Amino acid sequence: MSIDTLKERIPDFAKDVRLNLSTLANDDSLSPQTKWGLLLACAVSTRNADVREAIDEEARAHLDPAAHDAALAAAAIMAMNNVYYRFVHLSSNKEYGKLPAKLRMNVLAKPGVPKVDFELWSLAVSAINGCGMCIDSHEKVLAEAGVTTETIQTAVRFAAIIQSAAVAIEAATLPVAA
Repeated sequence: MSIDTLKERIPDFAKDVRLNLSTLANDDSLSPQTKWGLLLACAVSTRNADVREAIDEEARAHLDPAAHDAALAAAAIMAMNNVYYRFVHLSSNKEYGKLPAKLRMNVLAKPGVPKVDFELWSLAVSAINGCGMCIDSHEKVLAEAGVTTETIQTAVRFAAIIQSAAVAIEAATLPVAA
């Protein structure tokens, strides 16, 4: 399945999602590796098989195996970190923030791609997963590395579009209203 096929599956009530997918597919403001790794990490994070498969099919043409694995690693490590750090952030008991996380996160030090790419992918996945603490952490690292606010905003916009496609595809499975 391709992004074009995915767009065809999006119902008319979500035509804005189709239009956004078109602009996303044609956006060349990011390098191919940055863009397709970002899209893949976000697609995996939606937990929607159709979205994941469509993005993965196209991403494989733009990512070498190391970058492909790094995108998957960003989705996986953020799935863990976003749950843990969102809990720490949202809990009224601030003692949790003083305790060591005791979570293995070696991939953050050696992701197999440039650190900026991995951080951008992690930020976008954190936006999908709703972890403000992780969003702040990754945004700070990116800003310190000289990444522009426009590039950061693009990554989060891409995450929003991919998430909206997953929701539209899921909504399309509901029975038609009488």
